[in-house]
Amino acid sequence: MTTGADNNLWQTGGMIRIDLERPEGVRWVPDRPTGDGVLVVAGSSGRVDTDRARLFADLGCVAESIRWLGGPGQHPDPWEIPLETFLDRIDDLKQSCDRVHIVGLSFGAEAALLCGAHSPNIDSVIAFAPTDVVWAGYDHDRETSHWTLDGRPLAYVPMDWQNYVAEPVPRYRPHYERSRVTFADRVPAATIPVDRIAQLILVAGGEDQVWSSVGHARRIRAIRSAAGLPTELIAVADAGHRAILPGEVEVVAGATMQRGGTPAADRDLGRQAWRAITAMLGSS
Repeated sequence: MTTGADNNLWQTGGMIRIDLERPEGVRWVPDRPTGDGVLVVAGSSGRVDTDRARLFADLGCVAESIRWLGGPGQHPDPWEIPLETFLDRIDDLKQSCDRVHIVGLSFGAEAALLCGAHSPNIDSVIAFAPTDVVWAGYDHDRETSHWTLDGRPLAYVPMDWQNYVAEPVPRYRPHYERSRVTFADRVPAATIPVDRIAQLILVAGGEDQVWSSVGHARRIRAIRSAAGLPTELIAVADAGHRAILPGEVEVVAGATMQRGGTPAADRDLGRQAWRAITAMLGSS
């Protein structure tokens, strides 16, 4: 098995754990692989989501998560992040797996949807708190795209800072909604080509205060429906930005902001999402 990196390898709980470098990450290899590989992409923290990757490995998937932000040689903030950061890991998983899936949250969902639209090696995308468009990133005062592909920044929707209303604990949803209206002319070019994705599960909370993930998910579903493609949308009205999957603990780290929802509603969303995910993996 290749890891694309120098690594430390050991066995724990009947599972092999491989610690990756360049980029930093972890790969879990179950003792009885199903043939599925999964790349887990965290949100704006860019962290290695070891625990969520382990959940997928418990299902028999070879499961990875990598740091995509703030590591050696990486940008400190989400601007012009090469999609190849993820696509290279997808290609590596494909060497040892029959089917490969990418799972992302928030900015990580943005990356996952883009990767699914541009890589033939991705069999499905699972997007938590998704967006239907690419958003702006900032290198200090320079506005650019969150992402690049083949070295070129992708088209994006700018943020409307002139009308931004600061709050003691930021609630970014109105900011994103206002920016979409202000820069409506930029939306078509920045729309993610989700009709190129083979199979898609969307997970969204109606009380998400980071951005309108349910609204984004419905737009994604409409685009795919117009192309004759099915989309599974899991939504819970009173859940927030972060679904909590069975076996996960509530994440309290990350940037200070309002995320919405309640632990109970977020767990309900996670349970419903996990049923859909396990059913999809079981049928693949």
